[in-house]
Amino acid sequence: MSSLALEPISIIIQPKITTAKRHPDLQSTNLSLLRLCNHLQEARQIHAQMVKSSQITDPYSAGRMSEFYALSCSGTLHDAEKILVSLHQPPIFIYNIIMRGHLISQAPLNAIKLYHQSLINSIDPDHFTFTFALKACTHLRELGIGRQIHSHVVKLGFCSSAHILNKLIHLYAVAAGRMDDARKVFDASPDPDAVACNSMLEGYAHNRDGGSLLDFFYRMMQRDVVSWNTVVAFYVETGKYEEAMAVFRSMQESNECLPNRITLISVLSAASHLGALGQGKWVHAYINRHRVELDENLSSALINMYSKCGCIEGAIHVFEAKKWKKVDNWNAMIAGFTSNGHSLKAIKLFSEMLAAGVLPNEISFACVLNACSHGGLVEEGKEYFRKMAAVYGLKPDIEHYGCMVDLFSRAGFFDEVEKLIQQMPMEPDIVMWKALVGACRIYRKFELGEKAGYRLIKAAPEDHAGYVLLSNIYAMKHDWHGVHRVRKMMLERGVRKVPGCSSIELDGVSYEFIAGNATHGNKRELYEMLEEMGNRLRLAGYEPDVTQVLLDIEEEEVKESSLSQHSEKLAIAFGLVRTSPGTVIRVVKNLRVCGDCHSAIKLLSKIYGRDIIVRDSNRFHCFSNGFCSCGNYW
Repeated sequence: MSSLALEPISIIIQPKITTAKRHPDLQSTNLSLLRLCNHLQEARQIHAQMVKSSQITDPYSAGRMSEFYALSCSGTLHDAEKILVSLHQPPIFIYNIIMRGHLISQAPLNAIKLYHQSLINSIDPDHFTFTFALKACTHLRELGIGRQIHSHVVKLGFCSSAHILNKLIHLYAVAAGRMDDARKVFDASPDPDAVACNSMLEGYAHNRDGGSLLDFFYRMMQRDVVSWNTVVAFYVETGKYEEAMAVFRSMQESNECLPNRITLISVLSAASHLGALGQGKWVHAYINRHRVELDENLSSALINMYSKCGCIEGAIHVFEAKKWKKVDNWNAMIAGFTSNGHSLKAIKLFSEMLAAGVLPNEISFACVLNACSHGGLVEEGKEYFRKMAAVYGLKPDIEHYGCMVDLFSRAGFFDEVEKLIQQMPMEPDIVMWKALVGACRIYRKFELGEKAGYRLIKAAPEDHAGYVLLSNIYAMKHDWHGVHRVRKMMLERGVRKVPGCSSIELDGVSYEFIAGNATHGNKRELYEMLEEMGNRLRLAGYEPDVTQVLLDIEEEEVKESSLSQHSEKLAIAFGLVRTSPGTVIRVVKNLRVCGDCHSAIKLLSKIYGRDIIVRDSNRFHCFSNGFCSCGNYW
């Protein structure tokens, strides 16, 4: 784009276009037939008649013919441009039509070139011309040319056009991230409309400026659904899911507008991350109550919400209720089965998708490879990975290689892991190194784990996970000098370990617990339940796995106390206190569930006769009657 410079614009007076007399009935007939055209071949016949009768030299007729070629689904822009160059002094509306056609065809550079051509030919632009040209600059993120067009707008006196000002604000705010420039245009607008305001909001959101976003939002005199959606989506994208839900509730209370599909998809995403099944169900009920059509995106969002909240039955209900399923729906359900510990069902559904004639995409294979990884299905995973390229012509990317590294690591196939990493067409990412170090810890492959741990830290020096995993490797082989060396490295680099945090939703309210810190409700009541849980676990034969406390702590009693106050146990205790017998307890944890908690929760599900669903950073664990859906393979 840098080579495309726009010449300074000059204002000219267009000469009056004169055309030869032609038969009015034939001219009207050709244009009427053109309006009825459905096929390119028919249009070409009418075009031939226009050429034969010289009607094509008439600007209006030429414009209508160009419009068919440029905007019709069966037309060609090449034919439209041939008409343009054949005219001695083509009117600006023909340039506009073809510029619009290029934008529709995802060729914004050609639209800019056409704008440039109109300047060279001394054709005065109108507000449509500027609108299309600025839109093309936004698509290209071409600020330099956008500024030149802005100067043309000022020179020709189009600064009062709301459409042009909106496009300028969008260019500066969203495409270029120049919020100061966008604000100048906005403040200079005589009467900025909702589109201009929403462009400013989108710019602040795009630049992750939450303070300015909220300040601008709450100062807006009129907010529409786009305004609210921008704020909700901003919180979802920045991981502030509670805030997203709060804004959604404010939206409903304001009565300014009704949520649309985009709103509902964002809210379902927030509910998914929070594990807030109650709030997710409310959104589903809203969709049914207001008869919102379940398109591919909304139905997939519902499937994801139910799956990520550990309610696989709800996900299945949504999936089966949709008669015509697209690939995203299948992918969402396959992923849902996988995350809830049903790897075989995920693979079976993948086969059903193929049988239904739905072609898998890259996401489909990532889902099915993930199912193989979580299910320990090594041979099946290798076959799907082979078929991806050999049968379906899909090139594996880093996510698919990551699934294979995870598959081999979990199964303890370390030779396969090293071979795959050497053959990969890209460098391993942090996901691969984490999988490998975690597996080395489980299989006690300390030497390989140490090497991979340092590679992980090098790849992500600010991520606490690499330091913690490497520290665990050293602690397991009682190399406390190594542990202290890693901790010193963390301290020097200012890296802090993220504390274990678990949340539980009760009656639409989410309660959060941090490891070793019970502050919700009646603290005494909660610790009494923790003590009761510990006593009943010991009676059932449970012995704390103190090897899970990978710290330089000598006293076994202190280690046991540390294990008993892991955040998921605090959340489960709170659930047992606050819910009636038989109620399912659903917990969401930010880190991986440790082996000791996994063993304890299996017993707790049997002791208290409760189904306990724990979603950790890797997957779901559905504990019931002393068993877990993961089959102790996570």
